[in-house]
Amino acid sequence: MAYELYYWPTIQGRGEFVRLAFEAAGADYVDVSRQDDGEAMMALMQEAATPPFAPPFVRLGDRTVGQVSAILAWLGPRLGLAPDDAADRAWLDQIQLTFADLVAEVHDTHHPIDMMAYYDDQKPEAARRARAFRDHRIPKFLGWAEQGLARNPSGPTWLVGESLTYADLSLFQVVEGLIYAFPKAAARTLKTTPKVAALSDRVAALPRIRAYLDSPRRIPFNEEGIFRRYPELDG
Repeated sequence: MAYELYYWPTIQGRGEFVRLAFEAAGADYVDVSRQDDGEAMMALMQEAATPPFAPPFVRLGDRTVGQVSAILAWLGPRLGLAPDDAADRAWLDQIQLTFADLVAEVHDTHHPIDMMAYYDDQKPEAARRARAFRDHRIPKFLGWAEQGLARNPSGPTWLVGESLTYADLSLFQVVEGLIYAFPKAAARTLKTTPKVAALSDRVAALPRIRAYLDSPRRIPFNEEGIFRRYPELDG
């Protein structure tokens, strides 16, 4: 039985963190909304016994799970992307939840006041929010990840233990997104976080991830998703 992923069909967004897990594991999954333009997704949100608040969500049989961190905590052991040790699993969850905080802050750089309004309606506020994000928050988040890699008892190859986990895939996606949306600010921080930069390169070189990145399944970054390139917000 294939996993069913439900997310907006034209953006990477939060759904990409789940796609990367499926792709890295070689899992059998269907990106449903890219086949029907989101019709089944909207219907399932109304009909599911455990209704998700918003996409992305994943269905397998009669089980539906929403929220990226919860989805990955469920999928991780099933896909071989989570450690067996309970303490390591708790640390893995903590890392993923922290990345979720980062993603929310990225969104707020271009929609700091009203998420239902256009970016052009809140550009002064966005400029102020983006300046604080690139000067303080990008270094804080990536510096924390650098510290986590440095303190991994198994070495700095991966964030948790000695094997790839979904947190490594998520950090790769975060780095890729920051390079797209804030190329100047991201480059500055990545110079001071070499272990993070090396992990991102390591993930990109994984055979299944490389094949995915080179395929049409990987939706390009664009200005409808979470990571958006507005040059005036970089610096």
